[in-house]
Amino acid sequence: MNFKPVWSDILVERLRSGRGKAIKGQKRGRDLEDFTEAAVRRVFGDRYASRCQFSGVAGKAAKCDFAIPDAAKPLIVIESKGYGATGSKMTDVVGDANKIIEAKRPDVRFILVTDGITWTRRENDLRRLIQLQNDGKIMRIYTKRMAGQFESDLRTLKAEYEL
Repeated sequence: MNFKPVWSDILVERLRSGRGKAIKGQKRGRDLEDFTEAAVRRVFGDRYASRCQFSGVAGKAAKCDFAIPDAAKPLIVIESKGYGATGSKMTDVVGDANKIIEAKRPDVRFILVTDGITWTRRENDLRRLIQLQNDGKIMRIYTKRMAGQFESDLRTLKAEYEL
């Protein structure tokens, strides 16, 4: 009762009551982006744009995490999405994927990198993403466990597009 709180006490309590979970989620999302960027950099060097809006078909544009070789005329578009990244964005993943699909040119490959096991709690969203892959709208969905295959496929695309 005689304790006079200071601003840092309030901050600590906010973190304990849920805000901390959001920060941890944002860190998981950023870690997934960093994982993806490391693979992209190993394969393409500096020939990519990150966290950008790319130019698409008929003047359409959409946001993506990576556009290769650049955002003006990408040949490969990569989006990193973690289910556990933030609570507010869990349902936006399918919508974000659809925005990219609607904007990209037919010759652009769209790759999705996700965090894997946490999707078991959002099976319907995962089913929709898998259906988009099965329909050929997403080239492939990768998880961190598929790092070797992801990098190998990027190398194949690099050769295919002569980048």
